[in-house]
Amino acid sequence: MSGELLTYELHQEIAFLGLNRPKKRNAINDALLAAIVAAVGRAHEEARVLVLGGHGPCFCAGLDLVEHRARSPEDVFHHSRSWHRAFRAIRHGRIPAIAALHGATVGGGLELAAACQIRVADGSAFFALPEGSHGIYVGGGASVHVARLIGSSRMADMMLTGRVLDAATAERIGLVQYLVPEGETPGKAAELASKIVETAPLTVLGVLEALPRIQDMSEDDGLFVESLMAALSQSGPEAARRLADFGRKGGKTVAAPAAGPRGNS
Repeated sequence: MSGELLTYELHQEIAFLGLNRPKKRNAINDALLAAIVAAVGRAHEEARVLVLGGHGPCFCAGLDLVEHRARSPEDVFHHSRSWHRAFRAIRHGRIPAIAALHGATVGGGLELAAACQIRVADGSAFFALPEGSHGIYVGGGASVHVARLIGSSRMADMMLTGRVLDAATAERIGLVQYLVPEGETPGKAAELASKIVETAPLTVLGVLEALPRIQDMSEDDGLFVESLMAALSQSGPEAARRLADFGRKGGKTVAAPAAGPRGNS
């Protein structure tokens, strides 16, 4: 594992990817970006869920500024677009992705986490967009995807003032969906992934492909696409089997969650 930029393990249709530059705080350079793209492509072929985490003290400290070189405006543009393509492979891939976050999740690391459908953070996680303090602008999709999660005004605050969000604040404002005690993100992410593996494929397709697009549609167009997705999923063999099983069990509804620590929002 020590020589790999990114680790890959497959367990019961769940692909576990781990950023593996701990001495660099998992900062992303071009080689790691290429490794992410290759691993995500592999996961799409042999898994039903992807879990992305980081080895060492943090998830990801963002762009590797040490290896960052001076580029022309044209080169910076195309470099930024390469990040967009890489993260789009996660966001619009064939399988859902879960980010397991601890420690620094900043800059490009936050953009990478935002590409996943579900984000789990432990109490050590913190979030920032320090590009402004470096005299640069975000380039991995934060303007769209982080801003959609927390609102453009909160993102502006983070970029202009250097504000750092702790894990509790990140959960409160919707940047992460689950907050767990320190060290428990891998277990929680695996638990969620196991539930997703059991989700009907056409339901997963609707969540990954239809739901994000509906957010950009007018109300009428969005409802139209929703009806099309409902027709597709509910007329499939998997839905027929599950609905029949539900009827045989007497139509019992899902049990209400037990009261306890946060993490079910």
